[in-house]
Amino acid sequence: MTTKIKYLLGLTSLLLIITVCAAFTLTQENNYGLARQKILFREIGHEILLYSGDSTSRVLPVQKIAENEYQIRFENEFTFQSNSLVKIISRTLAKENLSHNYVVNVLNCTGKDIIFGYAMADNVKDDIMPCSGRKQPKSCYVIDLKFQQKGFTTVQKGYSFAGVFLLAFMGLIISGPVKNRKQIAPANNTVKDGYQIGHTLFNPHKRQLITKEIIIELTAKETKLFQIFAGSPNAIIERSRLQKEIWEDEGVIVGRSLDVFISKLRKKLEHDHSIQLINIHGKGYKLNIDEATQVKKL
Repeated sequence: MTTKIKYLLGLTSLLLIITVCAAFTLTQENNYGLARQKILFREIGHEILLYSGDSTSRVLPVQKIAENEYQIRFENEFTFQSNSLVKIISRTLAKENLSHNYVVNVLNCTGKDIIFGYAMADNVKDDIMPCSGRKQPKSCYVIDLKFQQKGFTTVQKGYSFAGVFLLAFMGLIISGPVKNRKQIAPANNTVKDGYQIGHTLFNPHKRQLITKEIIIELTAKETKLFQIFAGSPNAIIERSRLQKEIWEDEGVIVGRSLDVFISKLRKKLEHDHSIQLINIHGKGYKLNIDEATQVKKL
């Protein structure tokens, strides 16, 4: 057995041990963290009820309805002021370093209508907070909190770093140095049945934007959303049309505000300065394109 193979076997065994330990530790920490978060969410419900003048009714058990998405329900009806609700949630989540990158929707108890919603981001300028300052009437409400992703604890970072380091080291031994790879479009890239918008190629079939030879992936709903704008450049698209064509006709209840999807799509277009997705207050949105460029159907 050669020295190189011995090193590989030793590193593989060490990596396996670290992975098993990490899996056990992370499972324990995740269970503990989830329990703490649910208590934190109940504290949010308690503070909201106190602010509305209710110190006796119950906050019902917190429900986890999806990965990183939770709902706070209440025994009785209550009223709330939007600015105060934002402050209560932000202050409470800060206790567990969860005060960034999340979306809050207040729904009626049927779950069909969003009464109030907003989004918080790491960068304050990316926060979305419509209808702030309004007081909502007394009614039955559900508070839905959706987080972008869970953070890593110090232990998790240590295990992750060790695992990545060992994998990289093994790769160097086996294959030798390799060059970093980027997702770059080939020079002769063509898009069939797509659009040339400003300096950006839009491929709805592959759900991709190609700008400056960089490929940017889109979700299914982002693709539908951008296809509507591409079909009507420099024209105002009403919010009601976007909601109907993307969500209502599919029979799916909108779980997050349209503004959040627009914000994400706007970020993916920031590489091309010849096009801009802008908000037309009280009406909808418009894909604004420089006069020097056009939309071309391919």
